[in-house]
Amino acid sequence: MNAYQYIAKDKNGSAVTGVIESASDAEAVQILHNRNLVVISIKPGKKAASAIGGGKVKLEDLVVFSRQLATLVDAGIPLVQSLGILAEQVENKTLKKVVAAIRHDIEGGMSFCDALAKHPRFFSEFYVNMCRSGEASGMLDEILDRLATYLEKTASLNRKVVSSLVYPAVVISMAVIITAILLLKVVPTFKGIFDVLGGELPLPTRILIGVSNLLRHTFIFLVLIVGFAVFAFKKYINTPKGRYNFDFWQLKVLILGDLLRKVAVAKFARTFSTLIKSGVTALAALEIVAKTSGNKVIEEAILASRTAVRAGEAISQPLAKSGVFPPMVCRMIGVGETTGQLEKMLSKIADFYEEEVDAAVAGLTSMIEPVVIAFLGIVIGSIVISLFLPILKITQLISH
Repeated sequence: MNAYQYIAKDKNGSAVTGVIESASDAEAVQILHNRNLVVISIKPGKKAASAIGGGKVKLEDLVVFSRQLATLVDAGIPLVQSLGILAEQVENKTLKKVVAAIRHDIEGGMSFCDALAKHPRFFSEFYVNMCRSGEASGMLDEILDRLATYLEKTASLNRKVVSSLVYPAVVISMAVIITAILLLKVVPTFKGIFDVLGGELPLPTRILIGVSNLLRHTFIFLVLIVGFAVFAFKKYINTPKGRYNFDFWQLKVLILGDLLRKVAVAKFARTFSTLIKSGVTALAALEIVAKTSGNKVIEEAILASRTAVRAGEAISQPLAKSGVFPPMVCRMIGVGETTGQLEKMLSKIADFYEEEVDAAVAGLTSMIEPVVIAFLGIVIGSIVISLFLPILKITQLISH
């Protein structure tokens, strides 16, 4: 990303200056146009120095910040003073520095949304555009409250998806670790005992010992292969084609793909609804929604829809042609466009699919649990039985 210094004018004719990061100057101009700014000049510049550091700000911290700032602004406290109060109260050290920096920029004559835009690591383009709309309409407190509600719902949706995957991931990881310890440490000990006793070992035991010997002699090599595979995979999905293929595969995976599609539809509808309700134009909203979708397949479908809408088509038509969105979603959006209640219809879609995600997560968890337990029982049980078969055989011979 390159940095560009710009001079522009807003709707009121006031001069606005700042630094924006983008891949090219043309993209920077387009971003400024989407912010309803008339570009006077733009030239390459240095990235603004940041004293924020590499800390993280959780979504929950942004929810609290947005809600508290909305309350203070609604109470009639000036924005600069409100930010000063929050800078003292915020617990997250990184966010505390960010709030202080935003307050300093506003005191220097910069608008609130431009001050937010200087920190893209913490405030997304969606967040900045919402605040820009709030400033332009004089409804910043209401917009911040909507942002807090939106972020709460987004955080809740993310927690549901993560919770559905954490349990099986932890159990499978434990199963792999336990199996590796048995094969690398326990089986060789039993092998020494079997060698002393002599005699022919049962077939399952011979197979187990063979697997143990193979794993012990190739363990470092296997670790290197896995490490290289992970590194190569990360490199691949960082390419445009790799990211698209991986995201496409995600949507096609049995059961999990359906869950991810529902999450994407819920997020699309909630974000689009929030932007439209806040006064952002449909074209600008579609561009922001595409960038916040988190899936390249869905992003390209939305951007293709944006191009078609710019050419005069209804929003629902290109979305239906993409094949990414369910027919019911496209029809409901079409009805919303026809009746002039697009924002309301999008909210209903978001509510419906968030409930669908709840049901899908519950179903996935209840299905995965017995599968994981059965896997553990079969793998570890097979190892234990294979180890004790020779001992049982010897016991039977002694008894006879």
